[in-house]
Amino acid sequence: MEKTDLIILGCGASGMVAALSAHEAGASVTLVERFDKVGGTAAISGGVIWVPNNPRQQAAGMSDSRDEALAYFKSLDHGDLVDETLEAFVDKGPEALSFLEDAGALAVSLLDGYPDYYMDRPGAKPEGGRALDHDLFALGDLGEWADRIYAIEEPKPMMLRETPLGGGSGVVEPEELGRRMQNQERGFGQAMVARLLKACLDRGIIPQTGIETKRLIIEDGRVTGVAAQRGSEAFELRANQGVVIATGGFEWDEDARQTFLKGPMDAPASPPTARGEGLALAMKAGAKLGNMTNGWWAPTLVIPDTPWETGEQRANPVLIERTVPHSIMVNGAGKRFCNEAANYSALAGAFHAFDPQTYDYPNLPAWLIFDAQYVERYPIGTRLPPQPVPDWVTRADTLEGLAEAIGVSAQALSGTVTRFNGHAASGEDPDFGRGTSAYDHFYGDRSREGTAVTLGAIETGPFYAVEIKMGLLGTNGGARTDGAARVLDHDGEAIPGLYGAGNAIACPTGGIYAGAGGTLGPALTFGYIAGRTAAGANR
Repeated sequence: MEKTDLIILGCGASGMVAALSAHEAGASVTLVERFDKVGGTAAISGGVIWVPNNPRQQAAGMSDSRDEALAYFKSLDHGDLVDETLEAFVDKGPEALSFLEDAGALAVSLLDGYPDYYMDRPGAKPEGGRALDHDLFALGDLGEWADRIYAIEEPKPMMLRETPLGGGSGVVEPEELGRRMQNQERGFGQAMVARLLKACLDRGIIPQTGIETKRLIIEDGRVTGVAAQRGSEAFELRANQGVVIATGGFEWDEDARQTFLKGPMDAPASPPTARGEGLALAMKAGAKLGNMTNGWWAPTLVIPDTPWETGEQRANPVLIERTVPHSIMVNGAGKRFCNEAANYSALAGAFHAFDPQTYDYPNLPAWLIFDAQYVERYPIGTRLPPQPVPDWVTRADTLEGLAEAIGVSAQALSGTVTRFNGHAASGEDPDFGRGTSAYDHFYGDRSREGTAVTLGAIETGPFYAVEIKMGLLGTNGGARTDGAARVLDHDGEAIPGLYGAGNAIACPTGGIYAGAGGTLGPALTFGYIAGRTAAGANR
């Protein structure tokens, strides 16, 4: 391959944004992907982008500001925020989205009423506005690349805002749904990745797939390329202006996971593309690391015999199931241990609670408990009413029988359910405050009023249980960067020619998942910054 100005490692969302921003700033770009398909974690995600004071917000006349966004983050800080990178995200996020919209690489709309996750904090937006959803994209526009997006064979022909996950009904008229399927129209992260890919292809940026990067080439202290391999062929790629690492997180690398992550994590919801290659490359180059114990945590559900195409077991985030009425989560002692409707990332604190007396994590394993009323109305995993309850769900005619089947105390479980049913009847949960927050209501049954959107008695047999595991959407630690996305060494100096974005770097928002899309907002923004910096546009 010919020498290029910039090599970008990783053809996910942040990598493609880096390629586009560098190209538009005048640099030639080579976009390298290890796998045969592109998109990675972004492709299977909901695709929501969280950016304060964003262009759609501004167009709708919704109030927001830099000061409010920074105040919101500062109120949540537990020592993992770095002012320079946080401010770069807040300042450049709206600019990045405007750039992508102008480039035809993004088409988004507001998720009406989707609140920030911590609405009691200064600068939060309970009315929403910072979370953006993708308009549909027709895959036919990608030509031969239409089937090269990760998990694209699992069609998502709806926009997230049409589904219960985004506040919609989940119902699209059959005729319209048929039209979308006929036209291969996709929403969610599939639309985001497809539109970014189309923008790259239109500019002659053709992803080079199946290439494994073995090491960075460093000459006279500067990163000048990569040593790579495709199949049995080893070769070098050279770059005039450096390399952007945008390869995703490290949650599928067992050694890195054991070394860095705090607390149990045994069921990641991301695809097995996040293997920590970028982390290893950055470490070998002498990069300073940050935020390494954190992840974008989420309780997950493992459905048996649903592997990824490479054989690894899949897991799905649990959002609606633990929020709608007639369900609770209990630990191995048969006790509730959290507000089940709280935001998924913050719930890690409950799952990671450690008991020094027993030297164990008392809230793992955990179980989602629900009844026949739930089954009649709500989903569990991929099962939708009125489909039969699948065999992997434990079932019993009585709570005592269910307790025996899952190995918890029947007396404890019955007592927990009786107490919760009393809370549901009174419309108040004094134990954990379930239903007091607008966020608690968002994933609940909004056909009901008040706290009944999430509080409902568990009283009608048969009764059911599924195990809930501790998972994540991706890791968010890696190489430290400055506000210009330059990777820093252990002395805090920029490593010449090395840049980073996405889950491969220490996230600009630390471990704070500010709202829906809290991972993609910083990822796209720092992809934009990295591309411009490497191309010389930010000097």
